[in-house]
Amino acid sequence: MEIFLVATPGLEEPLAQEARALGFDAVIQPGGVTFTGGWPAVWRANLEVRGATRVLVRIGSFRAMHPAQLDKRAHRFPWADFLRPDIPVRVEAASRKSRIYHAGAITQRIEAALRDTLGATIAEDAPVTIKVRIEDDLCTISLDTSGESLHRRGYKQAVAKAPMRETMAAMFLRQCGFDGSEPVLDPMCGSGTFVIEAAEIAAGLKPGRARDFAFQHLVSFDPAAWDALRGAGPAATPGSVRFRGSDRDAGAIRMSRDNAERAGLVDWTEFQSTAIADLQRPDGPPGLVIINPPYGARIGNKGPLFGLHAAMGEVLRARFKGWRVGIVTSDPQLARATGLPFKDPGPYVAHGGLKVRLFQTGPL
Repeated sequence: MEIFLVATPGLEEPLAQEARALGFDAVIQPGGVTFTGGWPAVWRANLEVRGATRVLVRIGSFRAMHPAQLDKRAHRFPWADFLRPDIPVRVEAASRKSRIYHAGAITQRIEAALRDTLGATIAEDAPVTIKVRIEDDLCTISLDTSGESLHRRGYKQAVAKAPMRETMAAMFLRQCGFDGSEPVLDPMCGSGTFVIEAAEIAAGLKPGRARDFAFQHLVSFDPAAWDALRGAGPAATPGSVRFRGSDRDAGAIRMSRDNAERAGLVDWTEFQSTAIADLQRPDGPPGLVIINPPYGARIGNKGPLFGLHAAMGEVLRARFKGWRVGIVTSDPQLARATGLPFKDPGPYVAHGGLKVRLFQTGPL
């Protein structure tokens, strides 16, 4: 089967790198990466890939030039090879450059075929979603095997304002060259996403270990094989490397600690309420400082932010010699206000209606 990992727009390249590192023969496509494999590969991609927002499986395609042809071929499609009649489904349709152009009409015909041939129940809150796309009169049918977006790891119940999604945090860490072997510090940690994601990578914990997936409702699902694949994971025994977060907001620190506890990473992480001006270099080897600071569109009046960024840069230059710095921002002027020696910024990445970029340095 063709398996498609959906990427956050702008992060296709690091997602492809991650997929290849996991043994998948990934090729970049618009919107994500593809590779081929069977159902165990689908399960493993959902369980282990950190940067994908969801995993789609293309289960078939056929030509459809007009609604009657779509109707006929949808009724002939082998739905029972993939879907259980007792599990409700929902249908999402889209059309591009095709004679059948009305998404609502496509949805209605696919739903009718599912009811008539499988006896399926159609429900808006169904655990399984079928994605139908007609492009150049070719109808492609895919299954969303993830369900909830994969950034929902299953441990983060508390979130700060404008949180960084786990999938994005993992890809920004990868772009900074993080491989789990060095310390990480986030001095504006919010709900702890960068710190917890880095600690999970170091601990060898699988990102999907604590959640359920849509593929568990499909005909192909093998509970015993899934339990063996998921496993318990390596024992979380921290070495000397630590993953630290600080924030001037004591509420954010409480959230971060609670989230780390649910993730099973209390012994790997450390959070404390500290203002940027009071930030101190941790003992031990240099590592990576990574920050998702406030930027203008999130705050409104960005005038005071220039002073904040200048102070942040001054502290990092003075106290963090040998450390690398990564800053995610939508405003290059704020990045420049730090006075840090940034390389050329990374590609634009969609984040909460904004376009952000990763600015990173070499060792200071």
